[in-house]
Amino acid sequence: MTVAERDFAAERRPLMGIALKILSVAVFVAMSSFIKAAGTVPAGQIVFFRSFFAIFPLMVMIAWRNELATAFHTQHPWSHVLRGLVGVVSMGLGFFGLTRLPLPDAITLNYAQPLLVVVFSAIFIGEVVRIYRWSAVIVGFVGVVIIAWPKLTLLTGEAGMGEGEALGVIAVLLAAAASAVVMLLVRRLVMTEKTSTIVLWFSVTATIVSFFTLPFGWVPLTNWQIAALAAAGICGGIGQVLMTQCYRYAELSTIAPFEYTSMILAILVGYFAFNDVPTIYTLVGGLIVVGAGLFIIWREHQLGLKRVKARRFVPPAS
Repeated sequence: MTVAERDFAAERRPLMGIALKILSVAVFVAMSSFIKAAGTVPAGQIVFFRSFFAIFPLMVMIAWRNELATAFHTQHPWSHVLRGLVGVVSMGLGFFGLTRLPLPDAITLNYAQPLLVVVFSAIFIGEVVRIYRWSAVIVGFVGVVIIAWPKLTLLTGEAGMGEGEALGVIAVLLAAAASAVVMLLVRRLVMTEKTSTIVLWFSVTATIVSFFTLPFGWVPLTNWQIAALAAAGICGGIGQVLMTQCYRYAELSTIAPFEYTSMILAILVGYFAFNDVPTIYTLVGGLIVVGAGLFIIWREHQLGLKRVKARRFVPPAS
């Protein structure tokens, strides 16, 4: 074991990793709450505030890790730009949906992302996906349909739900698809790039790209809206820092299931802050999606253990 590996192993503190993950989830829910509280603001304008103000806590983290001098250094600038462009599309669609849906619905529908990562991994990078994970994906999408169906009035023709909510559902699901593509791009970037480089390039790229949406309908903001969107950006940056740090203390398979605590937090914040009462469709569908996601995480962990075991196996000499 190398010195770096021993240092990394010494940082294994699962409870600390779990605590940081839950805290990051809470901060991201706070970010979504501030965006929702700001009201109906153009998505590009929201992305600008979210990205620009996120840079400040990220710079603090990078300085603390003594990586300021090399944070922007990369041999793959266009890969970062592509990741930034797709990320902007994902954030813009997600924020559009968030401003038109109850908070619990918007956050729960975004759980479609890990399901889509499995699908896109099989289609675009040729990853072998067997019956267990395909079954989980299908079950998870059933849960997504249960959550979304009552609001898809453009498809069902039922009265009582606004067209805005139907568009919100479509936007959040498209955002989840774009986010799944981002995950595939990040998988490739992490092979050669530092985490600080990836997150800083993304925030700067997203800030610049979203600023160019200014001619497409930015609106004058009240002092409250400016404060709420700035707070959302700071929360987004802090959440990114916490999420980055949590993976230093525990394995992905240990931490990932705690992502779903956002559903509980979203229900509580939605009820007390926005009078959003989750429907039986949201609760039942959400539990199905969460269950499918947890199974995929468990299956990924099992496959990871098998790969490690296979690498360690040395065949006997003939």
